Amino acid sequence: MSAMPVISVKDLKKTYVVGDIQVHALRGVSVDVEQGEFVCVTGPSGSGKSTFMHILGCLDKPTSGQYILDGQDVSTMSRDELAKVRNHRIGFVFQGFNLLSRTSAIENVELPLLYSRDQIKGSDRHKRARAALEIVGCSSGRTTTRTSCRAASSSAWRSRARSSTTRRSCSPTSRRATSTAARASR
Repeated sequence: MSAMPVISVKDLKKTYVVGDIQVHALRGVSVDVEQGEFVCVTGPSGSGKSTFMHILGCLDKPTSGQYILDGQDVSTMSRDELAKVRNHRIGFVFQGFNLLSRTSAIENVELPLLYSRDQIKGSDRHKRARAALEIVGCSSGRTTTRTSCRAASSSAWRSRARSSTTRRSCSPTSRRATSTAARASR
């Protein structure tokens, strides 16, 4: 018998109401993700990919359906518990980088360590951040800027993600986090 999925989503739906119009962003998405799997979420613009990722990242709530994360129903979590999940268990590498524009790359990398439950000291945060930037190839002897790291970090992070996970193929024959109802309606 296999272990429980890390992520289990059943009949997930999300509807936005804009005035008198209802926009059905998700229409019954169901998927299980096992530990170590690499899963693609694909679809055309407007098909609900970002909405789905926001729900998985505990940044938004579904209109209906169930999201189980490591055996716990996310809908039962308090705001503090959701914040801890976002801080300690879920990570995203955004295509647009979402860095703070007024800070250097090293300060952007240090920021999540400020919220760490391990109470990491300033000098240790700086050392860890510099090491992380060196791993992705965007560190110099001087203060590292955001723009100097964009291409290097994007390429390195994608490479590391590919090499450090077990993949679930994203071919048309594989299971994907898409909704039959959503595909049929487009």
